[in-house]
Amino acid sequence: MSTDETTSGVYLIGIVAELAGMHPQTLRLYERRGLIRPSRSAGHTRRYSDADLARLRRIQALSEAGLNIAGIERVLELERQLADAGQALAALDQQLETQRTEHRAEMERARRSMRAEVVLVTRGETALVPLDRPPTRNRGR
Repeated sequence: MSTDETTSGVYLIGIVAELAGMHPQTLRLYERRGLIRPSRSAGHTRRYSDADLARLRRIQALSEAGLNIAGIERVLELERQLADAGQALAALDQQLETQRTEHRAEMERARRSMRAEVVLVTRGETALVPLDRPPTRNRGR
């Protein structure tokens, strides 16, 4: 809703009204309703940025589609919420990818550790127990 503070307004109300195809009074109404918040100069003159102009064009498109001001407010709020949700989803996706990378690295460290602990045993020529047993006698015979 508000103009980014790093973006300074460069257009006066008359210029923006002409560029957006609106009456200056309509711009004032939108400002009172909170749909647009232009920055102000030291003399309190409204200064509109390119972002403000784009928002006004979006408002105009919604109005031309048949929405009243309450409907436009709701659509813009839902679009803002959708954008916020998209940003939150992107942040969660990045967090998940970071955790996956850390998990894979941990699994690889564990796998390497297991390889170092495993001792390969092969049967050699010498056994602790003789492989051939001497014949046993049957005591009953």
